[in-house]
Amino acid sequence: MKKIHKILIANRGEITVRIIRTCREMGIKTVAVFSEVDRNAPHVLLADEAYCIGAAAPAESYLNINKIIEVAQKSGAEAIHPGYGFLAENAGFATAVSEAGLIFIGPNPDTIALMGSKTESRKAMIAANVPVVPGTKDALASPEDARKAVDAINGYPVLIKAAAGGGGKGMRIVKNAGELERAFLAAKNEALKSFGDDTVYIEKYIEAPKHIEIQIIADQHGNACHLLERECSIQRRHQKIIEECPSSVISPETREKMGAVAVQAAHACGYVNAGTVEFLYDTDGSFYFLEMNTRLQVEHPVTEEVLGLDLVRLQIMIAKGQALPFTQAEIQPEGVSIECRINAEDVFNNFVPSTGKIAHMRLPAGPGIRVDSGVRSHSEISPFYDSMVAKLVVWAPNRETALARMKRALLEYEIIGIDTTIPFCLAALDHPAFHDGSFTTQFVDLYWAKLLDEMPDETTLAEIAAISIVLHEEELSEKLPDDGSQNGKPAEVLSPWKLQQYRALRSR
Repeated sequence: MKKIHKILIANRGEITVRIIRTCREMGIKTVAVFSEVDRNAPHVLLADEAYCIGAAAPAESYLNINKIIEVAQKSGAEAIHPGYGFLAENAGFATAVSEAGLIFIGPNPDTIALMGSKTESRKAMIAANVPVVPGTKDALASPEDARKAVDAINGYPVLIKAAAGGGGKGMRIVKNAGELERAFLAAKNEALKSFGDDTVYIEKYIEAPKHIEIQIIADQHGNACHLLERECSIQRRHQKIIEECPSSVISPETREKMGAVAVQAAHACGYVNAGTVEFLYDTDGSFYFLEMNTRLQVEHPVTEEVLGLDLVRLQIMIAKGQALPFTQAEIQPEGVSIECRINAEDVFNNFVPSTGKIAHMRLPAGPGIRVDSGVRSHSEISPFYDSMVAKLVVWAPNRETALARMKRALLEYEIIGIDTTIPFCLAALDHPAFHDGSFTTQFVDLYWAKLLDEMPDETTLAEIAAISIVLHEEELSEKLPDDGSQNGKPAEVLSPWKLQQYRALRSR
């Protein structure tokens, strides 16, 4: 078995803090890397050692493979954990880590390369008899090739997708022949800019699916298990924002089938370590392989909460050569967990990023509450990186209690200085489609505009926000007059709690 005494984490923010905490529990030293703008970030201060690796732009810091490996060797780290994003699914990085004599905490480079290409991964899954969405196996060179492909899968609507990358980039929905050429060229152009690869392919567009993913874990001894599903259908711009484990609509029989297919997919590509097989789940109960993420997912905490596992600990154990400490039959779920991504975005303005300094932050607490955060009060939210600042996770014995607990926690979550996705999350959790489980990946398109129409006017909202901030600064309980009002306004309306309710567009 390999020995790991020190790990470099090639990332930033909440995932680096998350990994550091598990390492500390395991008695493993940690090395953080940071860009110039992240010098005082929580992940830097929490690690045992930290090294500046370049300027704010990711290409000059968190994507600088040579510099990261140089720091790992200089610090005496035996292994590198990539987290998610940045270099986590970069086969060249995994190769460079191994060639430098270091342990890469993740799958082998060949698996990353295979599953990182959506066209090649589709071929591999088809060969392994894994159900895939009807579409092309090979890259498309021209709009004419695209037209032929559409005809072969019985017409529109279709989805043009980049073969590399993810996050909704290089993706276009095409509803008729008149849109095809423009969408094809736009997808190729965006794919080239985002991933340096303009390869695209076509899939049949499933108009109202659920996005269900299966967590898998596999060791170096041929053992692989699935760790239940996660419901990830609440998205904007093809990026997840609310996740749940288990799904409220997946039957035990379907769960067993999807899990078995996910393990089958893992064996087909020689998978080792933690990964996720993503599926589209159609209204008729059928499901199709979408892609495989060869890393730890953002939403992994909901799986941990329901199963009582530490996925980062398992990743490190597997990288050391240890076998899985459980079998599939021993995996027993308990309760329900929900995660809301707290992103720095203006949900009232098409979810555009919100940058600036966090003037004040107070985290929710209480039974069943977990916050994985990479920021604190006075942290600067930079335009250089992803908009996610934290993950709010709750666990409860049942879904009804989990929903109530999440809404309570969201209302307690105070952040001043930036806009966040808290109002959207509250509104989504209150929607009937969420309560009955009928929501799909089209949730934002179907419901968000109507919810926006119900919002208070901007003048009222700004007034409430301004007075709330002032009262918070001056200690609300001490400054209110005896009659319970402030400038003639009810005290309850001015509190941060009530401000969250107003901003959540809730009808009262």
